[in-house]
Amino acid sequence: MKAEILKMLRETGDYVSGQEICEKFGVSRTAVWKVIRQLQEEGYQVEAVRSKGYRILDEPDVITAEEVASLMETEWAGKPVVYYPETDSTNIRIRHLGDEGAPHGTLAVADRQTAGRGRRGRTWESPGGSCIYMSILLRPELTPEKAPMLTLVMACSVAEGIMDCADVKVQIKWPNDIIVSGKKLVGILTEMSTQVDYINHVTVGVGINVNVQSFPEEIQTATSLLSETGKRVKRAPVIAAVMRHFEEDYKIFMQTEDMSGLMEKYSGLLINRGREVLILEKDSEYKAFAEGINQKGELVVRREDGTVEKICAGEVSVRGVYGYV
Repeated sequence: MKAEILKMLRETGDYVSGQEICEKFGVSRTAVWKVIRQLQEEGYQVEAVRSKGYRILDEPDVITAEEVASLMETEWAGKPVVYYPETDSTNIRIRHLGDEGAPHGTLAVADRQTAGRGRRGRTWESPGGSCIYMSILLRPELTPEKAPMLTLVMACSVAEGIMDCADVKVQIKWPNDIIVSGKKLVGILTEMSTQVDYINHVTVGVGINVNVQSFPEEIQTATSLLSETGKRVKRAPVIAAVMRHFEEDYKIFMQTEDMSGLMEKYSGLLINRGREVLILEKDSEYKAFAEGINQKGELVVRREDGTVEKICAGEVSVRGVYGYV
């Protein structure tokens, strides 16, 4: 009920009487007052005026289940929201929830992570109160070899959602990093639980540097929305915007079970496109010219001798010849 009352107060933008809230949700005035008190304790500035009712004056930068749910405008993506003030990894939490039977679309959100996960098994401890750590549970009717493309689908959605909420132009570094000013703003990690030819569930995790003011010296390739715009950005609206776009992009993807419907959008955001890149394989590396992605989400590159190759995500790393991008 807290999320519904919060949404009602936010959307009205003016005073809402306690009686109106009671009638809408079928609860007592005491129950309404308890919710208002909880919101005030969480940092919401809710004004209470006799004979007028309640009005929100200001909202904190929180990503509680109630806050995120009150902003969600989707049918299934990001529903329900499971919030952790602190956890090891939202990908781990979603994987466990998936094993326990949680529904398609369940979203885990954490204020702080102690064992964030990245490519090649890397882990790190993430700061609290300044980033978005979220993972969504998917149960797609796909064969396992098609699931990695969901990383690219999410990359499109994250880029769109961020640009809805912040005055910043972002690009995608194939396949799963969101870039601003040549630095990494977002990382995306997709993991799945499968049988031989059947997907039990897929976890797509997203980490966004939102209000981080500085980074360790050893991390020279990271940035944040605060660093790029000079303004603090509230995280919950970003989460809701990403989920809204993801629901739309996921629908397009599932119609063909490939990237054909999203190729134009993705390629338009691709920072590697039309640039010379360095392909880093296990025991070798070579330079090539990146031409974009194909329907399978593979990066199409042309070697110096004219040979065209398709690069699969997860098998190699792609970097700019002169730096990270």
